[in-house]
Amino acid sequence: MSRYGTNDGNKKILLINDDASTRELLRLALRSAGFTSVPEAENGETGLVLARRFPPDLILLDLTRPGMDGLTVCRQLKSSPETRSVPILMLSARSGESDIVLGLETGASDYIIKPFSRNILLARIRAQFRLQKPYHPSRVIQFAGLSIDRDERRVSLAGRDLRLSFSEFEILALLASHGDRVFTRGQIIRRVKGEDYPVTDRSVDVQIVNLRRKLGTWGPAHIETVRGVGYRLTRGKTEC
Repeated sequence: MSRYGTNDGNKKILLINDDASTRELLRLALRSAGFTSVPEAENGETGLVLARRFPPDLILLDLTRPGMDGLTVCRQLKSSPETRSVPILMLSARSGESDIVLGLETGASDYIIKPFSRNILLARIRAQFRLQKPYHPSRVIQFAGLSIDRDERRVSLAGRDLRLSFSEFEILALLASHGDRVFTRGQIIRRVKGEDYPVTDRSVDVQIVNLRRKLGTWGPAHIETVRGVGYRLTRGKTEC
């Protein structure tokens, strides 16, 4: 039994990486942790076919690759109904802030900078599986003109669909499902990323800034900063 959970060993993890030796190292690391279903794709085109035909529980996607680059693969996975809800861990040697933001904005659930240790990789995978919640009959959150469908991972405001990153979606859903409740930055990180996730409070501030921008005038009117504490969603003075 895997120490990462009684059911984690049954999870299917798809590797999309053009380097055979890297795929082998990743496969060995995953299997040593109890993951026995690890299909592989040596290019983006094959990865898209495999992911759509046999949807995995998680995808490890190398960003820098010949042919179809990782960002394009990520966009296509997130635009496909078969794979839009599958978490994607993007692996890259690019460590600049703009590179990380672009990867997350494109739809990656997490961005892991190479080189990385086996334990970090497995911890990040475990964090993603912890976020997967059991199905509930009603998963649509309505708040002040905002509609959040958790099953289809779709957000619309006054009938207009919005494109949010994984973390932006989770933060907005968290705040909207607990209207007027204040969440500290630490609580937001734990709810969205899981315990012991190595990110800073500043990362939450960046996500909130992005959310306000994407929500237009609705964002500043409803996402309130509680000084010295954190954030909450209020119904504001006006509703869309």
